[in-house]
Amino acid sequence: MESPVLSAVTGAFGFTGKYITKRLLSMGMPVRTLTGHPDRPHDFGNEVDVAPLDFDDPEQLVNSLRGAQVLYNTYWIRFNRGRVTFEEAVTNTITLVKAAEEAGVRKIVHISITNPSVHSPLPYFRGKALAEQAVVDSGLSHAIVRPALLFGKEDILLNNIAWFMRRFPAFPVFGSGGYRVRPVSVEDLAEIAVSAAQQSDDLVVDAVGPETITFKELVRLIANSVGRKARVLHLSPGLALLFSRLSGYVLRDVVLTRDEIKGLMGELLVTQGPATGQTRLSEWLPRNSSTLGAGYSSELSRHYR
Repeated sequence: MESPVLSAVTGAFGFTGKYITKRLLSMGMPVRTLTGHPDRPHDFGNEVDVAPLDFDDPEQLVNSLRGAQVLYNTYWIRFNRGRVTFEEAVTNTITLVKAAEEAGVRKIVHISITNPSVHSPLPYFRGKALAEQAVVDSGLSHAIVRPALLFGKEDILLNNIAWFMRRFPAFPVFGSGGYRVRPVSVEDLAEIAVSAAQQSDDLVVDAVGPETITFKELVRLIANSVGRKARVLHLSPGLALLFSRLSGYVLRDVVLTRDEIKGLMGELLVTQGPATGQTRLSEWLPRNSSTLGAGYSSELSRHYR
């Protein structure tokens, strides 16, 4: 029998990387994580080898990847913050891909986003497209997985919507709320990514769930799951952004950005193809209602400090 191949996962102590790692370990596959936060609490004990993710030291990056046959790359940023920018994230991805080539990695499974475009006016989606291009141009065997709106126990967006609803009688929705999203479970995403690694051909696959719902319907589903009848306030995008910034000032966090509002309203988190994930958000929410929104999840504390 062949020995299980070593997989490298960027950010196994984060959200997406955690579930990819759990999936690999459940299959008896050894995992090494590349992380910039080696002391972050995690559930893996000694099951996962830990190596540095240091983009400023390409030689060390090659050493971190050496011996791995597959690289699952979940690295990205949610928004510009100080010296952390989308341009830097693209450059870092290029550095990582080059290190993977030099280290002898056989395949890259790259986690992207639905509807990336180098012509997008939104830096997040444009940067994702440029990062994809770096993977394709590498010449390595690759799979690009494009998730839509992710949900799971450690998710920030849905959790914080529920957190606000548990504490306030109304919740702001920008515009009509009629723009659609296609939620996909992070566990389904992990299964899609690991399955993609086993394909011999290069591929691009959307990670999308079986339900397409409007953002307003999403808010209603969350409200029902936590037993709240919060009134939906339809605000202009500018006013909703002001509310978000005021909330962020109080919470010392970035709740939502202007570009994220544009991306949602532009229906960039929905696709028309067949479902690749099986978990229905409408069924997942009631099962997790006791913990959803029980505490606030800070993006800045999790990823920018």
